[in-house]
Amino acid sequence: MYKAICIFLFFIFLNTIISAQTINVTDVKVLHKKEDSLKSLSLKIIQGRTSADRFLADSEFTKIFVRALKIKNSFHYSFDSLLTISKLSPSDSSFKIFTWQMVINDNVVRQHGAIQMRTSDGSLKLFPLIDKSDITRNMSDTVGNNFGWIGAVYYKIVQTQAGDKNYYTLLGYDENNIRSNKKIVEVLSFENDQPIFGGSYFNFSDNAALKQNPARLILEYKKNASPRLIYDADQDLIIYEHLISETEETQKKYTYVGDGDYEGLKWKDGKWVHIDKVFTQKLKEGDEPIPNPIRDANGDIDQTKLKNNGIGNNENNEEPVKTVTKTKATPFKVKVKKKQ
Repeated sequence: MYKAICIFLFFIFLNTIISAQTINVTDVKVLHKKEDSLKSLSLKIIQGRTSADRFLADSEFTKIFVRALKIKNSFHYSFDSLLTISKLSPSDSSFKIFTWQMVINDNVVRQHGAIQMRTSDGSLKLFPLIDKSDITRNMSDTVGNNFGWIGAVYYKIVQTQAGDKNYYTLLGYDENNIRSNKKIVEVLSFENDQPIFGGSYFNFSDNAALKQNPARLILEYKKNASPRLIYDADQDLIIYEHLISETEETQKKYTYVGDGDYEGLKWKDGKWVHIDKVFTQKLKEGDEPIPNPIRDANGDIDQTKLKNNGIGNNENNEEPVKTVTKTKATPFKVKVKKKQ
């Protein structure tokens, strides 16, 4: 009897969980309709001809978006058609973070966003993100809540842990102004159920040029440059391209470009520890990858290579497409991702 009661209670509990994570059919239809409106407005935020058009679209988008999120269990709705809105969730699915940008003019770009927490009853718990970068004196050292946010459009979230606490590292970009862009690495944590951006989570003790450990890493660079900033899951590393001033004017960040060398960050004991050089092996001159041609030095076709490459008979007696022998130039694979 006791066993039967336990089984009965278990199924009630399971059904409660499943029900709490399910959007009913009527609400799904409402969300679909709102998403259609949001899709049109999200495009106008980017494509609006004047700043007034973009402001109006952003204002309408925000109102409708909040109404949509208020629908019970909206956390489990994907909003897939909103292609200009970044939508990220960590591996523990404890929250979603939405970010987007609005160009006010050539020199002023603002980011907007919100954090939606997952709740047991499907109700809305939302933290609006208010971009205060224009009034923040030292963005690298600032630690703030959602009302003192250093704006960015995030394209990657990396969940880590130290002790019994979870941390969420965000990679983002900011189309800063007419001369420079920024890429940002910062840690999001929660204190007393409130979001905190930035903190003592970086260790640059091996970098003499950096006098102190920042609250976030900000890479500012020339407008038409595109230095890489990625997370490599295979190596469990944040990897970013080293920047130099192409005019040797180190105080002018808008002259900075990537030099092809890479630095890294490794999570260790609750901090991202700086690695000065991720590439520990360099090719010597003459050791570059070379083609592996089908023909030998005498011009004769090597039948072994022909067979191994699975190439059939060539009736026109033309040289088949050459294959390239890969060499291990680095201890990791750089995964190139399209810029968000």
